[in-house]
Amino acid sequence: MKLQTEIYQTIAAVDYQKLKAEFQAQNEFLVLENFLPNSILNEFLSLLPSLEPAINRNYIPNHKKGGSISRYSLDKLAPIFGEFYQLNALFNFFNEITGEKLLPCPDRDPHTYALYYYTEPGDHIQYHYDTSYYRGKRYTVLLGLVDRSSSKLEYQLYKDIPERETQMRSLSLTPGTLVLFNGDKLYHRVTPLGENEQRIVLTLEYVTDSRMGMLKRFVSNMKDAIAYFGFRQVFRH
Repeated sequence: MKLQTEIYQTIAAVDYQKLKAEFQAQNEFLVLENFLPNSILNEFLSLLPSLEPAINRNYIPNHKKGGSISRYSLDKLAPIFGEFYQLNALFNFFNEITGEKLLPCPDRDPHTYALYYYTEPGDHIQYHYDTSYYRGKRYTVLLGLVDRSSSKLEYQLYKDIPERETQMRSLSLTPGTLVLFNGDKLYHRVTPLGENEQRIVLTLEYVTDSRMGMLKRFVSNMKDAIAYFGFRQVFRH
């Protein structure tokens, strides 16, 4: 109830009409600084040291280098992240901003909620879309937890709209900052981490249709196994 109350109080203070207009004007993309209440942020931060053994590190030349913790490990080691993901207040907020009826990802999706760790020099991910393998849309939420780094979230707005000029932008995902976007519309990357730097992000995924064909499920699982969580995490569930 504490999580629900604090998020509800945060959301109650926002200007929905302004945020909805901004989200649509930016081709389904929105940034909200200081979204996460300090009490929740600090609770998440207090858990991070104990989660380090669960980090799966990966390296794909010319694409990605970093670490990740899947929802399966979080459910076992830090269930508060799953509780946060399921908050009705969050669903209502995201539904209002996107104009969609969002659904949770199925239990078998390791990317439903996860932690991204950029903790070694050169950790990064190249430009990509958060492609939806589901039959409906997939919305990504990023929440900054730790940002002692020079890394930036760089993104290209309107890249998929021929009549609009693409706009190149970047931002630091400072602690408590929320980013919400349609995964099939935002072309984005994370620039390489420098020496003695650290960047940790919580990601949440929501969909408009939780169905996925068998072939796309296999492709999605292979992507998650190779690029994020490892084969043991992905295929044992």
